[in-house]
Amino acid sequence: MSEATSSALVTGASGFLGRVLCQRLKTLGNRVIGAGRHASEGPWDEFREMDLAADSLPAGLLDGIDTVYHLASKAHAVTETVAEADTYRPIIVEGTRKLLQMASGSGVQRFIYVSSVKAMGEGNPAGLPVEQMDETWPHTPQTPYGIAKAEAENLVLESPLAHKVVLRPVMVYGPGEKGNLPRMVQAVKRGRFPPLPETGNRRSMIHVEDLIEFMMQATLRPIANGKSYVLSGTDAPSTRELYDSIRRALGMSPVDWSIPFFALKICAGMGSVLGFVFRRRMPLDLETLSKLTGSAWYSPDLAINELGYTPQHSVRDWLGSQD
Repeated sequence: MSEATSSALVTGASGFLGRVLCQRLKTLGNRVIGAGRHASEGPWDEFREMDLAADSLPAGLLDGIDTVYHLASKAHAVTETVAEADTYRPIIVEGTRKLLQMASGSGVQRFIYVSSVKAMGEGNPAGLPVEQMDETWPHTPQTPYGIAKAEAENLVLESPLAHKVVLRPVMVYGPGEKGNLPRMVQAVKRGRFPPLPETGNRRSMIHVEDLIEFMMQATLRPIANGKSYVLSGTDAPSTRELYDSIRRALGMSPVDWSIPFFALKICAGMGSVLGFVFRRRMPLDLETLSKLTGSAWYSPDLAINELGYTPQHSVRDWLGSQD
């Protein structure tokens, strides 16, 4: 990075990604305003409380701001229903609309929207041929969260702002992150994650530092204006490879056997039936099994070629470096 913006607003600043981004912007000499629902201490010059679901945003929120990094969102549930669509739209869609309207009248020059690959679709379920997805992927989102994200993306790209970019990261990992990968690590450590068979699936992930570098390049490069980019690391291990890597990182002995897929499918089917009967999610059901053994494999080639950055981190190497 040879250039920095002078004043940036980061929504969702107190989250995992938001804090890392704010620290990077501060290191580059920017004035950073963090924003979120609740006041918080962190690597910013000032923090503004705001609720994207409220009728209006705080007056003067974007005064003097030239770049907005819009990270704030509503986290998606593991299992979503159509009824939940009403819980995503006020924050993801209408909140983004209000922020864009304010930005258009406040002198903001750059608007970087952090969306999700779920705006593209759900990847390859277990049992289907593995296919790498990119920006040309023809499928449409199937979940309320993905549908809301896709609608918010369109609002950003249709805005009159001078420089607007949509970024679609895959699952993010790194120090301090508390999502699916740390949960898998803890499950393996406690003996609660079974040795799955090797299905040849591929799971894309991106280290937070690689994601931040892509964000910086998308901010500064004119070619990025009006574009959407898939952001992913260059490696995509299978779930079984991740399992083996986690065991090595934990100093656990290797496991040279696996539970047969047909046995897992029988147990998952029973879990789905029990979940329906008792109206609560079982630890293993057909949807969970599909996510574990299916693929979510995304290509970062367009971002690498146009943004001039190649991810430097491998999830397997990162796991091996952890204490």
